[in-house]
Amino acid sequence: MSEQDSTPETVAVETVETEVENVTAVEGGAEETPKETAAATPPAVPVASDHPERWGRVDADGTVYVKTEDGERAVGSWQAGEPVEGLAHFARRFDDLRTEVELLVSRLKSGAGDPKHALTSAKHVKEQLAEAAVVGDLKALAARVEHVLEQAEAGMEKAKEAKEAARAQSVARKQALVDEAESIANESTQWKVAGDRLRQILDEWKTIRGVDRKTDEQLWRRFSKARDAFNRRRGSHFADLDRQRSVAKTSKQALVEEAEKLVDSDDWGPTAGRYKELMVEWKAAGRAPKEADDALWQRFRAAQDAFFQKRSEAFSERDAEFTANAKLKEELLAEAETIDPSADLEAARNHLYKIQERWDAIGKVPRERIRELEGKLRAIEERVRGAVDAQWRRSDPEAEARVAQFRERVEQFEAQAAKARAAGDKRRIEQAEAQAAQWREWLAAAEQALATR
Repeated sequence: MSEQDSTPETVAVETVETEVENVTAVEGGAEETPKETAAATPPAVPVASDHPERWGRVDADGTVYVKTEDGERAVGSWQAGEPVEGLAHFARRFDDLRTEVELLVSRLKSGAGDPKHALTSAKHVKEQLAEAAVVGDLKALAARVEHVLEQAEAGMEKAKEAKEAARAQSVARKQALVDEAESIANESTQWKVAGDRLRQILDEWKTIRGVDRKTDEQLWRRFSKARDAFNRRRGSHFADLDRQRSVAKTSKQALVEEAEKLVDSDDWGPTAGRYKELMVEWKAAGRAPKEADDALWQRFRAAQDAFFQKRSEAFSERDAEFTANAKLKEELLAEAETIDPSADLEAARNHLYKIQERWDAIGKVPRERIRELEGKLRAIEERVRGAVDAQWRRSDPEAEARVAQFRERVEQFEAQAAKARAAGDKRRIEQAEAQAAQWREWLAAAEQALATR
């Protein structure tokens, strides 16, 4: 038998051999496999083509044998070349079977394979092993196949349980959708949102599979009944709404006419306030029929826009005037900064008074500049006022009278001391000098207070 004798099954398996190379490599690493996993999973089947002589031989007449637990078994004849080539050929055919089995192991382990398909494939391989024309470790491969059969059967049981769980989940989900639909049908007044949600429920309903026919029909009847109830309520609502829209149209026509009359008003504040009130009334009037509502709204907005455009232009002119006023006040501030109350207080007061008159005559400035400019003027006013207050305190008649009184008392006691010295009266000298010294201290304090006020 030559290499051209390879079966179609062998060629197909060769195309997937690459897919299991990584899996085989990992399974070959015994140190990385937990003990319990190693006990449950047979060791990976060795690749026969690496050392085909370990698993079979070719005798002198070209008959190819494979070693089994029961002895050698003839698997074919090789006449096309060297015996070693024949042995390698049958080893490759073994590796094809091995690859097929390892692919089943890989797919079952990853969850990507269908357990039922794996079970069928593994049974097919198991049936071939007794007469398979291959050379390799048939015992290990048979154990590997048994492992696949066990895993496939376990997978089928899990799939059955999963199917039942999925069916229960599907029933529960449809039940929840029905409950939601019934709640919408009985309670919701958000017609668009609710209608959209019912359509979404229907779309989701169509995607739910696995419910038995009887249960599905019962749930569908409830859902269909809920949709019909909602549609009836919605139809009744919109019939009432049509009547309301007719009333809204009449109300909005009156609002539009008033808005158009206000366009030429230059009473900016009250008119702007009235437009705001008209907007509130517009919203409260409700919706008119769409075509009429859109046309009325365009007229209403056009009137509003025309008025506020006129007001904006008037405010722009005013803002330009206010900006010019601010510049004039800045110039006045620069002039006011030159006032020096310490040089001539009266002249400073007169100068400031004239500046204040000119300041008021200039008029308003932009709102954002008011605090800044007024603050600077107040600072100059405080400076002049402080100088006036200081002068007043220094010329306070009562304070000056008190200083004069203290000075008079000092002079009085100094005169007494002089007379005592002339008389040689030591006791009266000491007494008069002590009193003069006391009043002199009080005089100094009063003079100091008067100077610093």
